[in-house]
Amino acid sequence: MTADLSFTEAFTWALRGAPARVAHSSGASTALPVESWSGHADAADHALLDLCQGETLDIGCGPGRLTHELTRRGHQALGVDVVEEAVHLTRRRGAPAVVADIFDTVPDEGRWGTALLADGNVGISGDPTHLLRRVGQLLRPGGRAVVEVSRPGTESSAGWSRLELPHGRSRPFRWAFLAVDDVATVAVAAGLMAASVHCLTPHEDGRWAAVLERS
Repeated sequence: MTADLSFTEAFTWALRGAPARVAHSSGASTALPVESWSGHADAADHALLDLCQGETLDIGCGPGRLTHELTRRGHQALGVDVVEEAVHLTRRRGAPAVVADIFDTVPDEGRWGTALLADGNVGISGDPTHLLRRVGQLLRPGGRAVVEVSRPGTESSAGWSRLELPHGRSRPFRWAFLAVDDVATVAVAAGLMAASVHCLTPHEDGRWAAVLERS
């Protein structure tokens, strides 16, 4: 395998069709599901988006399937991603998006009705409490974070991950996993309130989400 790539370089190759896997410091390795992210919203996605209210910021929007579906539903929505190729693909769907780091300046800070963290993006930065505290700054009073989390019975964890492609791998980046069983504790530490949890699929071992509210 060739020299390390930046995360942006590796993710760009994956978005352009290169097969990619995510290797975690825990020893787990999973395929990066770019094909499903690049497709249309499925039934679980629709259940997730039903939880969004008002103007919605899609954090880590990837190729934009959810930002696009939000705009199709009539929401004022904006996708945010650090990878320019992801933003390009989101815009190509007809949805607005910007290249930005969520910890830097974001348009309309403090005025969003919903911040969406789908597809495990609550793991960004490797510290869900730190990330959700920042998300609270982006929301208006009474706004909500809609957060996809790991199913009941799983463990929350944090560590290092890499993207692995046939021609190279990314440098390590911090990533975390937040289980639904721990979301209320993390929400309180971040200054938010866990309002509800939802199973997005007909079976409990599928996808889960939590709604966290800013007072």
